[in-house]
Amino acid sequence: MRCCTNRLDWLHGSIWVIGLCLCASSAVAEGIFISKAEARLTEEGYQLSADFDIQLSPTVETALQRGVTLNFVSELAINRSRWYWLDTDVARDEQVAKLSYNALTQQYRITRGSLFQSFHDLKEALIVLGHQIAPPVPVALLDKKGGGYFSRLMKKGSDCCTAYAHMKLDVTQLPKPLQVNALTNEDWNLQSQPHRWVIQPAAAEAQP
Repeated sequence: MRCCTNRLDWLHGSIWVIGLCLCASSAVAEGIFISKAEARLTEEGYQLSADFDIQLSPTVETALQRGVTLNFVSELAINRSRWYWLDTDVARDEQVAKLSYNALTQQYRITRGSLFQSFHDLKEALIVLGHQIAPPVPVALLDKKGGGYFSRLMKKGSDCCTAYAHMKLDVTQLPKPLQVNALTNEDWNLQSQPHRWVIQPAAAEAQP
């Protein structure tokens, strides 16, 4: 009897631990996470891009399917580091993408300015939404051989600067009745951690 009791206690404890793990996994899965960031040297200049893994919380997904448009803001930038003052932007690009759902067609839509794409699958839409590309930064501005920013850095004994990537759900663009709830509800707090990485003047660097 004691043996059976011990086994039952062990089983109950195991189920409780598994439940905690599942809850933790669910919590971690919700949010925006950066999976890749890159500064690639092309013929047109330095091309910044980033891939964000966007996982909507059940609350946000329900609102989306009930007709609420979600506004996502992404930032890609190259920063100049200064030991004596705040960092400054060499180049910065901010983009707004809107995610909506049409109940009649049962399609999700991503809108960027006047351009839009439609999807039948939310997961596919989020993958496309998470891929952000900034306009190329002219090589003349970042050329280490000429009079650009990198050239000036190297003359001062420095050989690099910092790139930056970030994405968030802009709750200030939600319908007024939802804004107050969104500002105090963690389910609506969808944003990535600010991601910074060092880029070299002569080559491209990718962050896994």
